[in-house]
Amino acid sequence: MADRRRLLVIRDRLRKAYGRPEPRPHGAPVDELVLTVLSQNTNDRNRDVAYHRLRDRFASWAEAREGAPAEIEEAIRPGGLAPTKSVRIWRILDALGDDDLRWLADAPVEEARDFLCTLPGVGRKTAACVLLFSYGLHDVPVDTHVHRVGVRLGLFGEKESLERCHDGLNRLTRPEDGHEVHIALLRHGRRTCTARAPRCSECALVSLCPFGRARI
Repeated sequence: MADRRRLLVIRDRLRKAYGRPEPRPHGAPVDELVLTVLSQNTNDRNRDVAYHRLRDRFASWAEAREGAPAEIEEAIRPGGLAPTKSVRIWRILDALGDDDLRWLADAPVEEARDFLCTLPGVGRKTAACVLLFSYGLHDVPVDTHVHRVGVRLGLFGEKESLERCHDGLNRLTRPEDGHEVHIALLRHGRRTCTARAPRCSECALVSLCPFGRARI
């Protein structure tokens, strides 16, 4: 409970710094799945350009599945790592077949997560993105930024596996807080608690952060 209360203090301070994000579940899980694959190792702008080119190229995901990975690769080239991501997207669509994943909305979170993680190249972060952003389900993604901030704050152990980090953050958050906590930690990691030059002297969390206190 002490750790949960501490996380709520972190959430409230980040809310003052960055505002309170409004969850807007969009109900399109296959879209979110493809978008999350495209987001890997690139920025949001390149991801979005690649995604929109892909949607312009194919009228439906079924059409993309029936095409060749080379066609997907050409469409998503601006997003980076197109040869790898195109094959991954094609394999996911092939594995899904005609399953539009709408059933995830009513499935237990653990069942939905386990199914998504059976898809080619899909891990806990991608599965959590699909569940949280498509349907507002309680599964909090731990991406690179969230992980870095969490380790520095002591929410995660430095050598803790990503699986355990996901489980730990889900235990600490309440279903109504998961979206805000993820977005707040993500924004903080991008804007203040950066990888190479964290601005600890300007940080709203420095008094709660062992890493930050050691630097100032």
